[in-house]
Amino acid sequence: MSVDILALNEAIKKESQFVEKTLKEVSKVVVGQREMLEAILMGLLTGGHVLLEGVPGLAKTLTISSIARAISLGFQRVQFTPDLLPTDLIGTMIYDIKTGEFRVKKGPIFTNIVLADEINRAPAKVQSALLEAMAEKQVTIGDTTHKLEVPFLVLATQNPLEQEGTYPLPEAQLDRFMFKVMVNYPTKTDEMEILNRMATDHQPTIESTISKEDLMRARDRVDMIYLDEKLKNYIVEIVMATREPAEYGLASMENLIQVGGSPRATISLTRAAKAQAFLRGRGYVTADDIKSIAYHVLRHRLILTYEAEAENLNSEDVIKEILNHIEVP
Repeated sequence: MSVDILALNEAIKKESQFVEKTLKEVSKVVVGQREMLEAILMGLLTGGHVLLEGVPGLAKTLTISSIARAISLGFQRVQFTPDLLPTDLIGTMIYDIKTGEFRVKKGPIFTNIVLADEINRAPAKVQSALLEAMAEKQVTIGDTTHKLEVPFLVLATQNPLEQEGTYPLPEAQLDRFMFKVMVNYPTKTDEMEILNRMATDHQPTIESTISKEDLMRARDRVDMIYLDEKLKNYIVEIVMATREPAEYGLASMENLIQVGGSPRATISLTRAAKAQAFLRGRGYVTADDIKSIAYHVLRHRLILTYEAEAENLNSEDVIKEILNHIEVP
């Protein structure tokens, strides 16, 4: 390694000290769920939106609001329902009797972290309004376009069990999420800890661990993390294998994948790997960073064929096969 990388490594180690402090603070109220916590932090460090999927009661909302408090960010929760209107999300023009003019009343999307609770319950017009915010970091109210706050992050949840009254998210919107994180049930040990904590009315206070300004500086540091050319090629090969599996020695999977990862998957995998390295206090990316984060980045971007469904295969199986097959540099 060159001297520059060693110096960068020391700088990242220093800059990333807030990560463990933040996780420790949030763990005062959230038991376990380390994978979800780290994914949200990586989203904040890269500006990438995060989709959380899991059954109700797994502390998704509590986790998001707790991280917002620990990092001194604005937070708004929007419960998505079939009768929600775009104006309920982005705001509207209202008539001011005193001035005799129309003025903008901004909606809850004008904050740093928006929790879109049960996002798949909202109809197409609301999805369209949210997509503009996610993609362009701006919204249009009346004839005027308004920039959103920086940082701006959409953390959405969806329930995999209920299908009645839900609207499947369009592929274009799914692709805007950097991660799709599967939130699982707690372990037996964690469940016992939850039981013990909920036996009292005491609610721990979460202290701020980092300011908004320090978070923005940490974002700049993430961009500086070193990624070797061989690892860049490794990322490209993983994504290309989802599109053209036969060319990468995976001919048996050619009839299983209908749509592979887009170029946005390549970008997301690169940025996420750097964020993963930052969380580990390193100034450089390793192949393990890429492999461990690939599931979050790719699982919602792959559309499988009926043949895959007939064989009881899901996107996790496909990603695992690709990672096992593509040679690690």
